[in-house]
Amino acid sequence: MVKPTPEVADEELLRRFNGGRPEAFELLLSRYERPLFNFILRHVSERTRAEELLQDSFLRVIERSKEFKGESKFSTWLYTIARNLCIDESRKMVFRRHKSLDAQLSGEDGDGPALVERTAGSGAAVDRAAIARELKPQIAEAIAALPEEQREVFLMREIQNLPFKDIASIVGVPENTVKSRMRYALERLQEALAEYADYVAELEE
Repeated sequence: MVKPTPEVADEELLRRFNGGRPEAFELLLSRYERPLFNFILRHVSERTRAEELLQDSFLRVIERSKEFKGESKFSTWLYTIARNLCIDESRKMVFRRHKSLDAQLSGEDGDGPALVERTAGSGAAVDRAAIARELKPQIAEAIAALPEEQREVFLMREIQNLPFKDIASIVGVPENTVKSRMRYALERLQEALAEYADYVAELEE
């Protein structure tokens, strides 16, 4: 029986790339392109801009590849680069984001009723599909409303499934601080979505 070929470590692939083997970087790209894009998209919420930041992230890796000393995992280093680019982008877009969110909450976009109208109880039976449609944007809105430091920890843990230790390295704080931010994020989400508990109960009936 032929033994499977062990997967080459990320750090070794980067070393090979630095040694003049471009196919090693192509393999790194294939491993991380999709998860890193999802990570960036959760931060910037615009697909086109997320694609641009994804390219910028890998370009930074190419430019700084010889600076990587192996003091952390390659994935941690990569996500740190992407996170810093997302932070810069968020600072540039902060005023536009606030304006857009205000319009959504007040119903000024003309695409539907205001938030208060959408969540007002009518006393009538609610269709399950309508409940599901209702909950999805409210959950996304509750996540978006989290403080930045809590939101990024929540997304890295729940969406990217990164270990707390890796998250701590990426954001540059102790692991216990990361766990505290995660706990606060969960508490805020539970509080923000408490009014929809009855809706969830209807879905489970």
